[in-house]
Amino acid sequence: MTYNCIITEQDEKTYIAQFPDMPNVLTYGHTQAHALEMAKEALDGVLASHFDNGYSIPEPKYTGGYPIEVSPKVAFAIELRKARANRSQKDVAAAAGMTYQQYQRLENPRKTNPTLETLYRLQKVFNRPFLAL
Repeated sequence: MTYNCIITEQDEKTYIAQFPDMPNVLTYGHTQAHALEMAKEALDGVLASHFDNGYSIPEPKYTGGYPIEVSPKVAFAIELRKARANRSQKDVAAAAGMTYQQYQRLENPRKTNPTLETLYRLQKVFNRPFLAL
């Protein structure tokens, strides 16, 4: 999952990074490279916060600027929740042969760390890949 950001130079030592697809994400750096590092950190933090609070997460559409890759843990949790749609976590956990608590952890961007076996089970439940090799 990738969102693109715009970097604008404010003055010699301030570069502003913002995401057209995520207007509430705004940060800065002392160099363009620093602004890009800060943009990644800010994007991951806001996406995880939105996810935790049940806010909608816009699909990335803007293609200009600089691409920023979302952390794999955050991206996985978002994709898993999208795949679950209106099914309950309990139903998905049962279909995947895991406990409800194990499944809950998978949808938590701060705790998710699926094994290959877990990915395989989820791919069968949702009939879609979560890992492309």
